[in-house]
Amino acid sequence: MKIALFGNEYHREMMADIEHLVDQLLSHSIEVQVEPSYLDFLQTHHASFCARVKRFEEPHSDMVALSIGGDGTFLRTAKVVAAHHIPIMGINAGHLGYLTTAHINQSQLVVDALLSGNYRIEPRSMLQVQRLDDDTAFPYALNEVALLRQDTSSMIEVDVLIDGTPLTTYKGDGLLVCTPTGSTAYNLSVGGPVLEPLSRCMVLSPISPHALTMRPVVIRDDASLTITTNSRTALYQVSIDGESLVLPSGTALTITRAPHQAQVMLLKDYNFASTLRTKLMWGKGNREE
Repeated sequence: MKIALFGNEYHREMMADIEHLVDQLLSHSIEVQVEPSYLDFLQTHHASFCARVKRFEEPHSDMVALSIGGDGTFLRTAKVVAAHHIPIMGINAGHLGYLTTAHINQSQLVVDALLSGNYRIEPRSMLQVQRLDDDTAFPYALNEVALLRQDTSSMIEVDVLIDGTPLTTYKGDGLLVCTPTGSTAYNLSVGGPVLEPLSRCMVLSPISPHALTMRPVVIRDDASLTITTNSRTALYQVSIDGESLVLPSGTALTITRAPHQAQVMLLKDYNFASTLRTKLMWGKGNREE
């Protein structure tokens, strides 16, 4: 087994736990490769740590990706390995961590699961964004695609067609299109519904809509969305899992289900309902009473 390790420099206080995890992996003759940017950080601050690992160069089919951090690190990992069908296990060293299945201080549990096969893999749908007027290469999205106003306080207009049939024109700060996995991310903060991760659908959630009749809409995930955004300024912003770019006003995009899925590795005792109760603190007041 080979491990591709992804992380970020914001969790320096967790370095002892991270090094302990790597020690355990290496003690079982598991090859550990570290993504280049994270390895460069480790070499600057923990040179002795790096002498025992290799630099990650390209995905291999016999790999498992370990994402150490929060959901942002997980999304960045998915952009690198999801198209190669490499499973990703999220290890929380951040805050909420909806996409993670264990905490960094549970390294023994993680290693035991990897060695014994005490895990399951959930295929999570992703989104593909394409521009109608050229061959721009956009990254795939595991969470969401957000269309937002750029450098203006004026609302923007987002025209949406589903399979070529007009749905509506959203007027406001923008529009969010998310997967079930992404329903607990930006979508949650704009009032969209929480979806079970294996649902076969996607959500359109308006961002600060101008009209109260503009509500989130859930559609099947094999539909094709054609979206044209118009603004009083010359530009608008597209954010794909936090990676932003600016497009000319009037540019038309299509959003469809991606041709591949992210393989999310979870410990067998992971439960979506329990995770929601924990992360959102549902029922906490009743228990305390």
